[in-house]
Amino acid sequence: DFVVPYGILARSGAADVRALGLEPGPLKMRPAVVIEPQASVDEFDQQMPQGADYVIVPAVAVDKIDDRQLIQWLQSQASKGATIVSICDGALVVAHAGLFKGHRATGHWATQAMRERDFADTQWLTNVRYVDDGAVVSAAGVSAAVPVSLALVEAIAGRARAAELAQQLGVARRTADHDSERFHMGFTDYVTAGRNGLLSSHDDIELPIAEGIDELTLAIVADAFGRTFRSRPYTSAPTTDPLHTRGGLVVRPDRAIDAQQATPHKTLSLPNMPLAQALDDALAQIDRLYGRATGNFVSLQWEYAR
Repeated sequence: DFVVPYGILARSGAADVRALGLEPGPLKMRPAVVIEPQASVDEFDQQMPQGADYVIVPAVAVDKIDDRQLIQWLQSQASKGATIVSICDGALVVAHAGLFKGHRATGHWATQAMRERDFADTQWLTNVRYVDDGAVVSAAGVSAAVPVSLALVEAIAGRARAAELAQQLGVARRTADHDSERFHMGFTDYVTAGRNGLLSSHDDIELPIAEGIDELTLAIVADAFGRTFRSRPYTSAPTTDPLHTRGGLVVRPDRAIDAQQATPHKTLSLPNMPLAQALDDALAQIDRLYGRATGNFVSLQWEYAR
């Protein structure tokens, strides 16, 4: 939700992209990866008093969905003319801020009923990967971060640059059409989630990283293995000193390699491949380790059609 839009927009060369936190200091992503934001929201306001052109809102921890500081900052940015863009359940944050009122919007399939109940002043659409409704833009589940980010590149830099970048990322389809009806928890998904969650042993998955690492593939692999209910991904490097990704994001490794206390079940080298291929590769690795049902369970959470 956070890293993929950052990486795509940074790679486009069309925007000055800033990673922000509510407060100064490291920011723990879910399920893995620790980043150091380039500024807090207060520091950004001092640096850019005119506000941002676009603010991308990822899903946040449940206790932050209606966080007063976050809500007020989004309202302030919107009042200065920023286009507010929600990714996945970032839609809940934007809805709490009242910025979807009277607009069309979408979000992750799993919260559709809740959004319709709690925010009836918004027209919640299905069967779309993203909705552009003027001052607000919203994307469906996690994988929709890719097409909506490319749509933002097109809005900023034009269709040709967006098409060129999509080709570099291996993205063949970046339209908004989508089949939401295929995404729901079935019997097999409940069994898989229950079985995986109840297993007494869970695997530590080591993801070695280095200066210049591709933040897109890092985000994909870490997120995928964090959703299996069987594995806990973590990043490693010779030291825990901060590293810079290809797009300039500052990442702090979770562990120093020489300080590990336990041998991981598996060390995964991040694939050197386009983003779209990395999505399928991560699911294929999960299939091999934990079975097709677990791979399907991850793709369901991603709202990604295999």
